[in-house]
Amino acid sequence: MEDTIIHTSGTTASINLVAQTWGRSNITAGDQIIVSQMEHHSNIVPWQILAESCGAQIVVWPVTPEGALELETLQGLLNDRVKLVAVTHTSNVLGTVNPIQQITKMVHAAGALVLVDGAQAVPHEAVDVCALDADFFAFSGHKMFGPNGVGVLYGKPELLAEMPPWMGGGDMIKHVSFDGSTWADPPARFEAGTPNVGGVIGLGAAIDFLNEVDRPAAHAHEIALLNHATEELLKIDTLRIIGTAPNKASVISFVIDGAHSQDIGTLLDMSGIATRTGHHCAEPLLSALNITATTRASFLFTNTHQEVEFFVAALNKTVKMLT
Repeated sequence: MEDTIIHTSGTTASINLVAQTWGRSNITAGDQIIVSQMEHHSNIVPWQILAESCGAQIVVWPVTPEGALELETLQGLLNDRVKLVAVTHTSNVLGTVNPIQQITKMVHAAGALVLVDGAQAVPHEAVDVCALDADFFAFSGHKMFGPNGVGVLYGKPELLAEMPPWMGGGDMIKHVSFDGSTWADPPARFEAGTPNVGGVIGLGAAIDFLNEVDRPAAHAHEIALLNHATEELLKIDTLRIIGTAPNKASVISFVIDGAHSQDIGTLLDMSGIATRTGHHCAEPLLSALNITATTRASFLFTNTHQEVEFFVAALNKTVKMLT
């Protein structure tokens, strides 16, 4: 299993690595790359750059008004020109958890591969990449209590073995001469230069911590927090929750009539509540939903119901100040 794990600087670097190695070797003019409409920019822009360079086409898998991806729609998009489907496991804006196992089964039946952005999934659930049958799976350390600037790309061994290097330098070679160089086997082939030793050790410690947590109990607690917060937010007349798919992680994005998300976030911050505001690096998704920005509250198993009550009280105070 170790030879399937490449250490990178994070999800963005992992996806770019696949685009610039597997992508440049396997995607040509006329081919199609399906990208879901709910993707983070890091799972959109690398494919746009690749497509522009080789004449391929980006095909958008649209979301429903509730913020879900329908498998029937995907089935209609799949054809013999599709080489890859790029999809998030859990939306960073909507909290929608996508049925990756069903997606990979459908895509593989059509003869294409699947790359999964797992950055938002790994803190909320235990992930088994083999069970998901993803061809590539990327995540970042800082999403799971680890340090910034470190992450992982998982790839199936038969795919990694055929991929050329992306960055050249030390440790990714077998032999170097001015007549030519030969490449190390994966994963070293993709880990040129001085490794982020401290970051990888920190990531390992974070993974060890999460492995000691009762993940089913933690997940149940997070969903209870999500339901508690959702119930309270729905009592605010001017507030609208963005993303109401039935299968969600503990994330709530919302808009408030007559108030800008940055103002909401600033006032909540003054009350000791940390939220994220803006388009969350998902402009195409927000454009599809006819909004420009949201305020996003996220909950983990480290949060409590008392903190939910504190958040709701601060939000009600904020709404009165802004509307």
